[in-house]
Amino acid sequence: MSSSKKSTNVSLTTLQQIKQQGEKFACLTAYDACFASILSEAGVEVLLVGDSLGMVLQGHDSTLPVTMEDMIYHTQCVKRGNKGALVMSDLPFMSYSSETQTLENAAALMRAGAHMVKLEGGAWIANTTKLLAERGIPVCAHMGLTPQSVNRIGGFHVQGRDTGQAQLIIEEAHLLQDAGANILLLECVPKSLAKTITDILEIPVIGIGAGPETTGQIMVLHDVLGVSPITPKFVKNFLIESSNGIPGAIEAYVKAVKTKAFPAQEHSFN
Repeated sequence: MSSSKKSTNVSLTTLQQIKQQGEKFACLTAYDACFASILSEAGVEVLLVGDSLGMVLQGHDSTLPVTMEDMIYHTQCVKRGNKGALVMSDLPFMSYSSETQTLENAAALMRAGAHMVKLEGGAWIANTTKLLAERGIPVCAHMGLTPQSVNRIGGFHVQGRDTGQAQLIIEEAHLLQDAGANILLLECVPKSLAKTITDILEIPVIGIGAGPETTGQIMVLHDVLGVSPITPKFVKNFLIESSNGIPGAIEAYVKAVKTKAFPAQEHSFN
């Protein structure tokens, strides 16, 4: 895959068409201009300015300390380096707890260069999603394992393994789509549940630790490059086999996602 495969002006319409055609798209986290350029040139369709920067860049043990100022700064950096991918930015912990705060913070991320915002939660973010959608701000709803709720859920565990919890996730996914979410992100759920939700929703579903059947796959950049201090089950180091350094590793990741070679069985939860 060469730079001719770079992501050119990817929009929500692009991602919706990929879903309708039964194809796949690749997403990675990006936190600076240099990597934003490399990733978008390699064909990554979605760059996530993730609050994961709290762990991989700032050295915290969770995403909770990340501030709006951090997110705005890194979104601005990614915007400058991006070569046509869609930029999604996280609303960090407690930055969408009131209507006024939600609108001000989402607007700040959009002004900084985001094309859409991502927020974590289930049914309780339906009103927030509707609020943003009505004001022209695209939303990705993040369900399953939600790192901002790590203290409430008692750690980083697979979600939706029992029937009741799985059914609740399905119902809340429908609710968030109806509220105006443009994309759903599922983290650490059984691959069968992710497939069910991907099949029944009209909007694209992005997975991380959710098996190969979602429309898109998202990974933390540092995991793809094998430099993260922790390596969850769903992670694969693409740099180790690359003959072209980091660009080659990113191209290999994009190709593996699009051909459904990644994630494989060993990266999925049953």
